[in-house]
Amino acid sequence: MPEKNRKIVLGLGNTLNGDEGLGVHCLDPLRERLKDSPAVDVLDGGVLGLDLLPIVEASSHLLILDAVDARRPPGTVIELQGDEIPLFSRGKLSWHQVTFQEVLQLARVRGNLPGHLHLVGAQPADTSTRFGLSSVIAPLVPEIVDRAVAVLKKWGLA
Repeated sequence: MPEKNRKIVLGLGNTLNGDEGLGVHCLDPLRERLKDSPAVDVLDGGVLGLDLLPIVEASSHLLILDAVDARRPPGTVIELQGDEIPLFSRGKLSWHQVTFQEVLQLARVRGNLPGHLHLVGAQPADTSTRFGLSSVIAPLVPEIVDRAVAVLKKWGLA
């Protein structure tokens, strides 16, 4: 069983598919806000899928930043914690090949789901093949970063 002591913010998404890259686009502004807080690892998980399992399983605290298909209007900011994050569903929460939900479910089955788990994201507006966020999602980056910092403060990490 891995040692579960890492505190991680994991940005997910494919930056070549517009708003799907939201989580990754939030990382640099978040790093700037956390530059005096070495307690947290801010990682680009891209679309690594199952390769992220060791990172998830090594985490005591895991904050996920991602585009989220919650069937809400585009631009809706979505925040879920712990059991509110669906570990499996008929539809995908995200567009990654191996869904991150499946990674979380596998960690749970193996008894290694982080005790502190939180997701901050937004319903995407445009996931077509293009670089950069849409005009609907780009203005939300500061709010998502603010919410991420608030979660880290609640956990005593920022």
